[in-house]
Amino acid sequence: MSEIRYNVPEISCQHCVNAIGGEVRQVPGVAEVVVDVDAKTVTVRGEELDDAALRAAIDEAGYEIA
Repeated sequence: MSEIRYNVPEISCQHCVNAIGGEVRQVPGVAEVVVDVDAKTVTVRGEELDDAALRAAIDEAGYEIA
């Protein structure tokens, strides 16, 4: 299983967690998504993760990766 972590400075509340998690979970290969409000990170674990698709999902949720 591989892991990719993104810094997303705009994460501030449970709404952010739900929005990002909902979009990222739809990306093929994703097994787990951890959105950390305090660290302002999104950690994705899974098989054959597609960085571009994950970035697009975070963008679709309305957030920018730093």
